[in-house]
Amino acid sequence: MMKKILSAALTLALLLSLCGQALAVNEDVEGTVVIYTSMYPFAIEFMDAAISAEFPNLKPGNNGSYFYYKGTSALISQIYGEMGANRDQPIGGDLFMVAEPAFSLEMKDYGYLQDFEVENADQTLRFAYDPEGYWYPVRTLNMVLAYNPDMVEKWAERGVAIPKTYHDFAYDPALKGLICMSDPETSGTAYAAVCALLDKYGEEYLDKLHDNGVMREGGSSAIAKLQTGECACVMILEESILKYIDDEKQKGNEVTNLKVIYPEDGVILIPSTVMVVNDRYALNANSEAASEVARWLLSEEAQKLILKGYMHAVRADMTEIPAGSIDTNELIKMDMGVDWEKAYHNREQILNLWAEKVTR
Repeated sequence: MMKKILSAALTLALLLSLCGQALAVNEDVEGTVVIYTSMYPFAIEFMDAAISAEFPNLKPGNNGSYFYYKGTSALISQIYGEMGANRDQPIGGDLFMVAEPAFSLEMKDYGYLQDFEVENADQTLRFAYDPEGYWYPVRTLNMVLAYNPDMVEKWAERGVAIPKTYHDFAYDPALKGLICMSDPETSGTAYAAVCALLDKYGEEYLDKLHDNGVMREGGSSAIAKLQTGECACVMILEESILKYIDDEKQKGNEVTNLKVIYPEDGVILIPSTVMVVNDRYALNANSEAASEVARWLLSEEAQKLILKGYMHAVRADMTEIPAGSIDTNELIKMDMGVDWEKAYHNREQILNLWAEKVTR
């Protein structure tokens, strides 16, 4: 009899142990989830694998992936289209991970978001979050300048100095025809940068960009222009430069013709957010599961994957940085800052100003 009791007790202990392990991996999170994101596809690949491991019973809703990818501006335009003219129609995503934080303010105003709680968010997160829990920072993008060290002497012979500030990038006439950046009409992060630079230097900054003949190119094209000598300096996301250098390093190649400049008048940090779509508007109506995924994205495990994607972590307790970068807290001290309320409410006005002054 005693042996039977002991055997039953051991079996119960084993079952409890197994249940504990099962709960450690979110097996109780079920249904289908789609995450609308502007995060680069290479990062989506390892994020997909991690979510599948963490949530084994959660179904990816986009052809075997949890993510649906487009560039920020294209994705926002698609979401507007799905919402309809009256901004009241359902959309195909359950979460948003869109680069530009101003979009979070807009979606909250439209009533499209579901609030969710992140425990000890005020202690855990480096950046501001919605006090009502409708959005939280999830990955930090960093707009910087970049140049080609191999070309410095050649540029100097032509009277061209590599700018150390955003100010000189636009104001130094020696750089005319030798600078480029992404177009804020198609890039959410470039739009954020323009908002910051307008606040710091005024509308004249856009006039100076025009006078300096700023070219409008995306990340890979901008890198190529630096390496060929078509450009002396570019405004670009730090992650684009870091990824290129690290990719080449993994192949055994040392990159000497590409380097980040952390501008002396400030970097432009873009603490991109994660949002859960309210069940009234989400095609899968699965905000409970989506909220669990959103909370996991803020975990240390997930934030290490953010670092692997050459973005900065949002957790205050993490000292790790993307390969080749500098300390995140130091970048925060250097941050020029973006008025996200202004970026949201004055979007049309700011883009019209860009078109009028820069692309005229």
